[in-house]
Amino acid sequence: MQITSSLDEIRSIVKAAKKNNLLIGFVPTMGALHEGHLSLIRQARTENDTVVVSIFINPIQFGKNEDFAQYPRMFDTDCELLSKEGVNVVFNPKASEMYPDGFCTTVVPEHLEDKLCGKSRPGHFRGVATVVLKLFNLIQPDSAYFGQKDFQQTVVISRMAADLNLDVNIKVLPTVRDKEELALSSRNAYLSETEKKDARCLYQALIKAKDMVNAGENNAGEIKLEMEKVINNCKSARIDYLSIVNPETLEAVTEVRNGNVVALAVMIGKTRLIDNIILMVLIVCLITLA
Repeated sequence: MQITSSLDEIRSIVKAAKKNNLLIGFVPTMGALHEGHLSLIRQARTENDTVVVSIFINPIQFGKNEDFAQYPRMFDTDCELLSKEGVNVVFNPKASEMYPDGFCTTVVPEHLEDKLCGKSRPGHFRGVATVVLKLFNLIQPDSAYFGQKDFQQTVVISRMAADLNLDVNIKVLPTVRDKEELALSSRNAYLSETEKKDARCLYQALIKAKDMVNAGENNAGEIKLEMEKVINNCKSARIDYLSIVNPETLEAVTEVRNGNVVALAVMIGKTRLIDNIILMVLIVCLITLA
Protein backbone atom coordinates (compact mmCIF):
# COMPACT_ATOMS: atom_id res chain seq x y z
CA MET A 1 0.00 0.00 0.00
CA GLN A 2 1.40 3.36 -1.04
CA ILE A 3 0.99 6.34 1.28
CA THR A 4 1.59 9.82 -0.08
CA SER A 5 0.89 13.40 0.89
CA SER A 6 2.35 14.82 -2.33
CA LEU A 7 0.04 16.24 -5.00
CA ASP A 8 2.67 15.55 -7.65
CA GLU A 9 3.08 11.95 -6.53
CA ILE A 10 -0.65 11.19 -6.51
CA ARG A 11 -0.84 12.58 -10.04
CA SER A 12 2.00 10.26 -11.09
CA ILE A 13 0.32 7.26 -9.48
CA VAL A 14 -2.96 8.06 -11.23
CA LYS A 15 -1.21 8.63 -14.56
CA ALA A 16 0.42 5.19 -14.35
CA ALA A 17 -2.89 3.51 -13.51
CA LYS A 18 -4.66 5.24 -16.39
CA LYS A 19 -1.84 4.27 -18.79
CA ASN A 20 -2.48 0.64 -17.86
CA ASN A 21 -6.26 1.05 -18.31
CA LEU A 22 -6.92 0.34 -14.65
CA LEU A 23 -10.25 1.35 -13.14
CA ILE A 24 -9.84 3.65 -10.14
CA GLY A 25 -12.26 3.58 -7.23
CA PHE A 26 -12.07 6.46 -4.77
CA VAL A 27 -13.30 6.82 -1.20
CA PRO A 28 -12.79 10.29 0.31
CA THR A 29 -12.66 10.37 4.12
CA MET A 30 -11.57 12.56 7.01
CA GLY A 31 -10.11 9.56 8.82
CA ALA A 32 -11.18 8.06 12.16
CA LEU A 33 -12.39 5.18 10.05
CA HIS A 34 -15.25 2.88 11.06
CA GLU A 35 -17.27 0.08 9.51
CA GLY A 36 -19.25 2.58 7.43
CA HIS A 37 -16.08 3.70 5.66
CA LEU A 38 -14.89 0.12 5.30
CA SER A 39 -18.13 -0.91 3.61
CA LEU A 40 -17.49 1.73 0.95
CA ILE A 41 -13.92 0.56 0.52
CA ARG A 42 -15.00 -3.08 0.12
CA GLN A 43 -17.49 -2.11 -2.55
CA ALA A 44 -14.83 -0.08 -4.34
CA ARG A 45 -12.48 -3.05 -4.11
CA THR A 46 -14.95 -5.36 -5.86
CA GLU A 47 -15.61 -2.92 -8.72
CA ASN A 48 -12.18 -1.48 -9.50
CA ASP A 49 -8.57 -2.41 -10.15
CA THR A 50 -7.10 0.30 -7.94
CA VAL A 51 -8.62 1.75 -4.76
CA VAL A 52 -7.54 5.16 -3.51
CA VAL A 53 -8.63 6.43 -0.08
CA SER A 54 -8.00 10.01 0.95
CA ILE A 55 -7.62 11.03 4.58
CA PHE A 56 -7.92 14.77 4.85
CA ILE A 57 -9.62 16.79 7.57
CA ASN A 58 -10.81 19.61 5.38
CA PRO A 59 -10.50 22.92 7.25
CA ILE A 60 -12.77 24.94 4.96
CA GLN A 61 -15.85 22.84 5.75
CA PHE A 62 -15.66 23.62 9.47
CA GLY A 63 -17.25 26.74 10.94
CA LYS A 64 -15.63 29.01 13.52
CA ASN A 65 -17.22 27.28 16.51
CA GLU A 66 -17.05 23.73 15.19
CA ASP A 67 -14.80 20.82 16.15
CA PHE A 68 -11.92 21.09 13.66
CA ALA A 69 -9.24 21.09 16.37
CA GLN A 70 -10.92 18.25 18.29
CA TYR A 71 -11.87 16.09 15.29
CA PRO A 72 -10.45 12.58 15.81
CA ARG A 73 -7.05 12.04 14.22
CA MET A 74 -6.00 8.37 14.04
CA PHE A 75 -3.82 8.19 10.95
CA ASP A 76 -1.63 5.21 11.92
CA THR A 77 -4.62 3.15 13.04
CA ASP A 78 -6.51 4.13 9.90
CA CYS A 79 -3.64 3.01 7.70
CA GLU A 80 -3.53 -0.38 9.43
CA LEU A 81 -7.21 -0.86 8.66
CA LEU A 82 -6.78 0.25 5.06
CA SER A 83 -3.87 -2.11 4.52
CA LYS A 84 -5.98 -5.04 5.75
CA GLU A 85 -8.75 -4.03 3.32
CA GLY A 86 -6.40 -4.18 0.35
CA VAL A 87 -6.36 -0.45 -0.39
CA ASN A 88 -3.74 0.45 -2.99
CA VAL A 89 -3.11 4.11 -2.23
CA VAL A 90 -3.70 6.37 0.77
CA PHE A 91 -3.64 10.06 -0.08
CA ASN A 92 -3.05 12.29 2.95
CA PRO A 93 -2.46 15.80 1.58
CA LYS A 94 -1.39 18.77 3.64
CA ALA A 95 -3.79 21.69 4.03
CA SER A 96 -1.00 24.06 2.96
CA GLU A 97 -0.80 22.27 -0.40
CA MET A 98 -4.54 21.94 -0.91
CA TYR A 99 -5.08 25.59 0.00
CA PRO A 100 -1.87 27.51 -0.70
CA ASP A 101 -1.47 31.22 -0.07
CA GLY A 102 -3.81 33.19 -2.29
CA PHE A 103 -6.34 30.38 -2.67
CA CYS A 104 -9.70 32.03 -3.39
CA THR A 105 -11.76 29.74 -5.64
CA THR A 106 -14.67 27.73 -4.22
CA VAL A 107 -17.60 25.73 -5.55
CA VAL A 108 -20.97 27.11 -4.43
CA PRO A 109 -23.86 24.62 -4.62
CA GLU A 110 -26.61 27.21 -4.91
CA HIS A 111 -30.11 26.23 -3.75
CA LEU A 112 -28.68 23.20 -1.92
CA GLU A 113 -26.19 24.62 0.57
CA ASP A 114 -28.64 26.63 2.68
CA LYS A 115 -31.06 23.79 3.46
CA LEU A 116 -31.06 21.14 6.19
CA CYS A 117 -27.52 21.06 7.68
CA GLY A 118 -26.57 24.14 5.72
CA LYS A 119 -28.85 26.34 7.83
CA SER A 120 -26.79 25.80 10.95
CA ARG A 121 -23.47 25.23 9.16
CA PRO A 122 -23.12 28.16 6.72
CA GLY A 123 -20.35 27.61 4.20
CA HIS A 124 -20.04 23.92 5.04
CA PHE A 125 -21.21 22.55 1.72
CA ARG A 126 -19.16 24.90 -0.42
CA GLY A 127 -16.20 23.59 1.57
CA VAL A 128 -17.28 20.01 0.87
CA ALA A 129 -17.91 20.63 -2.83
CA THR A 130 -14.59 22.45 -3.24
CA VAL A 131 -12.44 19.77 -1.64
CA VAL A 132 -14.23 16.93 -3.43
CA LEU A 133 -13.78 18.63 -6.79
CA LYS A 134 -10.07 19.13 -6.05
CA LEU A 135 -9.73 15.48 -5.06
CA PHE A 136 -11.60 14.35 -8.18
CA ASN A 137 -9.23 16.43 -10.32
CA LEU A 138 -6.18 14.92 -8.63
CA ILE A 139 -7.32 11.29 -8.51
CA GLN A 140 -9.53 11.13 -11.63
CA PRO A 141 -11.60 8.22 -10.30
CA ASP A 142 -13.92 6.18 -12.47
CA SER A 143 -16.21 5.76 -9.45
CA ALA A 144 -16.42 7.53 -6.09
CA TYR A 145 -18.19 6.08 -3.07
CA PHE A 146 -20.23 7.86 -0.40
CA GLY A 147 -22.54 6.82 2.43
CA GLN A 148 -26.24 7.63 2.60
CA LYS A 149 -25.85 8.85 6.19
CA ASP A 150 -24.42 12.07 4.77
CA PHE A 151 -27.46 12.44 2.53
CA GLN A 152 -27.23 16.17 1.82
CA GLN A 153 -23.56 15.77 0.98
CA THR A 154 -24.38 13.07 -1.58
CA VAL A 155 -26.98 15.35 -3.19
CA VAL A 156 -24.53 18.24 -3.39
CA ILE A 157 -21.76 16.10 -4.89
CA SER A 158 -24.07 14.37 -7.37
CA ARG A 159 -25.41 17.74 -8.50
CA MET A 160 -21.90 19.15 -8.83
CA ALA A 161 -20.77 16.16 -10.89
CA ALA A 162 -23.76 16.56 -13.22
CA ASP A 163 -23.54 20.34 -13.51
CA LEU A 164 -19.79 20.38 -14.19
CA ASN A 165 -19.86 17.32 -16.50
CA LEU A 166 -17.43 15.38 -14.34
CA ASP A 167 -16.53 11.96 -15.75
CA VAL A 168 -17.09 10.02 -12.52
CA ASN A 169 -19.79 7.66 -11.29
CA ILE A 170 -21.13 8.77 -7.91
CA LYS A 171 -22.17 5.72 -5.91
CA VAL A 172 -24.17 6.05 -2.70
CA LEU A 173 -24.26 3.05 -0.37
CA PRO A 174 -26.69 2.37 2.50
CA THR A 175 -26.04 3.71 5.99
CA VAL A 176 -24.19 1.28 8.24
CA ARG A 177 -25.51 1.05 11.81
CA ASP A 178 -24.35 -0.47 15.08
CA LYS A 179 -26.34 -3.13 16.93
CA GLU A 180 -28.44 -0.39 18.54
CA GLU A 181 -29.24 1.06 15.07
CA LEU A 182 -27.14 4.19 15.64
CA ALA A 183 -25.70 5.38 12.33
CA LEU A 184 -21.93 4.97 12.40
CA SER A 185 -20.07 8.27 12.52
CA SER A 186 -16.62 9.40 13.57
CA ARG A 187 -18.35 11.84 15.93
CA ASN A 188 -19.92 8.96 17.87
CA ALA A 189 -16.60 8.83 19.70
CA TYR A 190 -17.65 12.03 21.48
CA LEU A 191 -20.66 10.32 23.10
CA SER A 192 -20.69 8.96 26.62
CA GLU A 193 -22.27 5.55 27.18
CA THR A 194 -25.45 7.24 28.43
CA GLU A 195 -25.51 9.54 25.40
CA LYS A 196 -25.08 6.58 23.06
CA LYS A 197 -28.25 5.11 24.52
CA ASP A 198 -30.03 8.44 24.17
CA ALA A 199 -28.89 8.69 20.55
CA ARG A 200 -31.12 5.76 19.66
CA CYS A 201 -33.96 8.28 19.51
CA LEU A 202 -32.81 9.43 16.06
CA TYR A 203 -33.47 6.08 14.44
CA GLN A 204 -36.57 5.51 16.53
CA ALA A 205 -38.00 8.78 15.18
CA LEU A 206 -37.15 7.76 11.62
CA ILE A 207 -38.85 4.40 12.08
CA LYS A 208 -41.89 6.22 13.50
CA ALA A 209 -42.09 8.15 10.23
CA LYS A 210 -41.70 4.99 8.18
CA ASP A 211 -44.42 3.20 10.15
CA MET A 212 -46.82 6.12 9.77
CA VAL A 213 -46.29 6.24 6.03
CA ASN A 214 -46.76 2.48 5.78
CA ALA A 215 -50.03 2.89 7.69
CA GLY A 216 -51.24 5.38 5.08
CA GLU A 217 -50.31 8.75 6.60
CA ASN A 218 -48.93 11.17 4.02
CA ASN A 219 -49.25 14.50 5.83
CA ALA A 220 -45.66 15.60 6.44
CA GLY A 221 -46.67 17.92 9.27
CA GLU A 222 -48.41 15.15 11.21
CA ILE A 223 -45.48 12.81 10.72
CA LYS A 224 -43.00 15.41 11.95
CA LEU A 225 -45.08 16.10 15.07
CA GLU A 226 -44.96 12.45 16.05
CA MET A 227 -41.24 12.27 15.34
CA GLU A 228 -40.64 15.29 17.55
CA LYS A 229 -42.45 13.56 20.40
CA VAL A 230 -40.09 10.59 20.14
CA ILE A 231 -36.98 12.78 20.25
CA ASN A 232 -38.26 15.14 22.94
CA ASN A 233 -38.77 12.15 25.25
CA CYS A 234 -34.99 11.93 25.40
CA LYS A 235 -33.63 14.37 28.01
CA SER A 236 -30.23 14.97 26.39
CA ALA A 237 -31.66 15.50 22.88
CA ARG A 238 -32.29 18.84 21.21
CA ILE A 239 -33.59 19.00 17.65
CA ASP A 240 -31.59 21.10 15.20
CA TYR A 241 -33.85 20.29 12.28
CA LEU A 242 -36.32 17.64 11.19
CA SER A 243 -37.61 17.72 7.63
CA ILE A 244 -39.17 15.61 4.89
CA VAL A 245 -37.73 16.64 1.54
CA ASN A 246 -37.58 16.05 -2.17
CA PRO A 247 -34.47 13.88 -2.69
CA GLU A 248 -33.07 16.03 -5.50
CA THR A 249 -33.96 19.62 -4.59
CA LEU A 250 -34.01 19.22 -0.79
CA GLU A 251 -37.18 21.32 -0.74
CA ALA A 252 -39.51 20.46 2.14
CA VAL A 253 -42.70 18.67 1.14
CA THR A 254 -46.14 18.88 2.72
CA GLU A 255 -47.42 15.62 1.25
CA VAL A 256 -45.22 12.55 1.33
CA ARG A 257 -44.51 10.83 -1.96
CA ASN A 258 -42.52 7.75 -2.84
CA GLY A 259 -38.78 8.40 -2.53
CA ASN A 260 -39.01 11.44 -0.27
CA VAL A 261 -36.33 11.56 2.41
CA VAL A 262 -36.88 12.27 6.07
CA ALA A 263 -33.70 13.83 7.45
CA LEU A 264 -32.81 15.13 10.88
CA ALA A 265 -30.01 16.58 12.94
CA VAL A 266 -30.12 16.28 16.72
CA MET A 267 -27.80 17.47 19.44
CA ILE A 268 -27.11 14.70 21.93
CA GLY A 269 -25.43 16.59 24.73
CA LYS A 270 -22.75 18.59 22.91
CA THR A 271 -22.55 16.25 19.90
CA ARG A 272 -24.47 16.91 16.71
CA LEU A 273 -25.68 13.76 14.96
CA ILE A 274 -27.44 13.36 11.62
CA ASP A 275 -29.49 10.55 10.12
CA ASN A 276 -32.08 9.90 7.44
CA ILE A 277 -34.19 7.29 5.69
CA ILE A 278 -35.85 7.07 2.31
CA LEU A 279 -39.62 6.76 2.58
CA MET A 280 -41.29 4.18 0.38
CA VAL A 281 -45.02 4.76 0.00
CA LEU A 282 -46.87 1.48 -0.22
CA ILE A 283 -49.27 1.25 -3.14
CA VAL A 284 -51.97 -1.36 -2.78
CA CYS A 285 -53.49 -2.63 -6.00
CA LEU A 286 -56.92 -4.27 -5.81
CA ILE A 287 -57.64 -6.76 -8.56
CA THR A 288 -61.21 -7.87 -9.06
CA LEU A 289 -61.61 -11.27 -10.56
CA ALA A 290 -64.60 -11.55 -12.87
